[in-house]
Amino acid sequence: MKPSNWFKGAAMATLLAVALPGFAQATPVGLWRSLDDKTGAAKAEIRIAESGGALNGRIEKLLRKEADPQAKCDECSDERKGQAMVGLEIIRGARKAEGQNVWEDGKILDPENGREYKLRLTPIEGGSKLDVRASFGPFGRTQTWVRVQ
Repeated sequence: MKPSNWFKGAAMATLLAVALPGFAQATPVGLWRSLDDKTGAAKAEIRIAESGGALNGRIEKLLRKEADPQAKCDECSDERKGQAMVGLEIIRGARKAEGQNVWEDGKILDPENGREYKLRLTPIEGGSKLDVRASFGPFGRTQTWVRVQ
């Protein structure tokens, strides 16, 4: 192999090794840190996983200083009522929109008030952040979560 062909091959392999992990991360699957809308302080870590083409997410760790690690979802009104916050499933059923880098048609639970909202997840900044849009009818808000893993 000529030195110039070897260099091109090595450059291509390096480019793929650097680029592919970035593409793999442009998904909501992973561990995320949610932030308080008002203070910007870390609230919790949420693990999002895929099962059967749908995404589900559970609280893995509470991060607020005043958080009770034994806290339960007292405000929940479904089968999650009384379940521990750590391990609580707060994201259910989000699916990838065809031809888009967006996951929607799922639900997200706000365990502080027990309400469920329509969900839309959009990885941004190469998958290092996640826009989490929760809405109810025409009303909603978007939080940006930061990837931990």
